[in-house]
Amino acid sequence: MTGGSAIAVDNAPRTRDHAAGNVSIRTAMGFETIDYLVFFGYVGLIIFIGLWVSREKKGHEKNTEDYFLASKSLPWWAIGASLIASNISAEQFIGMSGSGFRLGLAIATYEWMAAVTLLIVAYFFLPIYLKKGIFTMPQFLEVRYDSRVRTLLAVFWLLVYVFVNLTSVLYLGALAMKGIMGVPLWTGVIGLALFAGIYSVYGGLKAVAWTDVVQVIFLVGGGLMTTYLALDAYSGGAGAFSGFGKLLTEAGDRFNMVLFKGELMYTDDAGMTKDAYDLLPGLSVLLGGMWIANLFYWGCNQYIIQRALAAKDLREAQRGVAFAGYLKLLLPLIVVIPGIVAYALEAPISKGDEAYPYLLREYVGPGFKGLTFAALIAAIVSSLASMMNSTATIFTMDIYRHYFRTDASEKQLVRIGRTVAIVCMLIAVALAPQLSSLDQVFQYIQEYTGMVSPGVLAIFMMGLFWKKSTANAALTSAVLSIPLSLLMKYALPGLPFIDRMGVAFLASIVLIVAISWWENKGKDDAKAITIDSTWRTTDPVFAVLAFGILGITAALYAIWW
Repeated sequence: MTGGSAIAVDNAPRTRDHAAGNVSIRTAMGFETIDYLVFFGYVGLIIFIGLWVSREKKGHEKNTEDYFLASKSLPWWAIGASLIASNISAEQFIGMSGSGFRLGLAIATYEWMAAVTLLIVAYFFLPIYLKKGIFTMPQFLEVRYDSRVRTLLAVFWLLVYVFVNLTSVLYLGALAMKGIMGVPLWTGVIGLALFAGIYSVYGGLKAVAWTDVVQVIFLVGGGLMTTYLALDAYSGGAGAFSGFGKLLTEAGDRFNMVLFKGELMYTDDAGMTKDAYDLLPGLSVLLGGMWIANLFYWGCNQYIIQRALAAKDLREAQRGVAFAGYLKLLLPLIVVIPGIVAYALEAPISKGDEAYPYLLREYVGPGFKGLTFAALIAAIVSSLASMMNSTATIFTMDIYRHYFRTDASEKQLVRIGRTVAIVCMLIAVALAPQLSSLDQVFQYIQEYTGMVSPGVLAIFMMGLFWKKSTANAALTSAVLSIPLSLLMKYALPGLPFIDRMGVAFLASIVLIVAISWWENKGKDDAKAITIDSTWRTTDPVFAVLAFGILGITAALYAIWW
């Protein structure tokens, strides 16, 4: 992909308000007819596929396994594609590009370490989850501990999905639409919610997973197109490889994966000079808290694990997760490099999260804008649909069926699931515009979830792999997770939040061990999991894929240490 460029650079007029220090950029992406055809063709294709795969054979009515677990029929390639489509959203396209603009390549550690984390989850976590035949993560907690732990964590996940995940994805997506097409924020929020809901509310996980296969093609293809065009423009038309080489030379300070104190200073949207070390604290990113964030997200997160739970069998689940790992290795090229290009171009933007929309608006020419915009919307909509379905799954299977209607029919449970998905999305729509006061929304999401992830991960890890863990110990860890993190936040304000996660996790482990030992006097818990060696696969394909991911990841860190 070298050689001359055929793109038409959009030389939008810019004005700078010197008194206020704000930048005003034309907010129209300049769509032409072909761009509208591509974009709306994509919208129609996704809706058609979603509704088509949701059809049921004559005489068959959707049950909970059909609606929440796609009839347990997903092959490896659908699982891998759906994992990435659900994971990558405006949070990455907009939020991570914004962090790339401020912090550089170091933010890619979230993606590259996730690839290795996926292997850990595939080999150690999935065999237990699939063997237990669960629908939800809270359900596993009842299998291992008791109903109190299940209910507490079910409520926690519902709150996080609605008030953090759905809300932030809607906001970032609408922000992108506003920056690229001039669509008012409220209009964008409502439009995205309707698009995601049209097919996912009716079809459930089956509709979400199979549309994700198409969505991931758009988001990867369109994302790579944006990166290529931006790098090519940065090189003056000499090609993307030439542009990347120039970027390494002129923005070399943005290509360090491990940041040390005082190494990289950046200016936030408020004009304050800050140390990037506070967000990505050196070696502890590789050895400490980042593992907590990744293991929590990929190993205990309902809307991620739900795809693997819907697999045909363990072999398909593990191969699908490994496939997702390779896509994670590719993603920084799509969601981080554009932010660094915007930095090198000295983009006249007022917020880090405006970096990606700026590139689409300024450096993607007619004929490509529809595709690149479709890629962004694909990422947003697939995540929204996944979160809606998983929120509905947890409420229906862990709250409604457990406490309100223990004798509910399959038809009633599916109907409740659809209703809850709609209600949760309406709440998120109402709250999304309130995030407009934040700078780097990606960092906001990480720090907020970092308040609860250490305690929750400790509960899962000890429940999965330590037979002496008790329900009271798990419940105590869950209740104290947020207070413990808040205490450290205010008692140790200079401690980076990633390090704080690591300390909180270790404290939760010590707490669980102490309480469990005091209760059981060193004996195994009555509900402990005994792992049979036959549970884990010896699939040679998975082994080869895993070693490939480990080798590539090691090479990437060695190159950009």
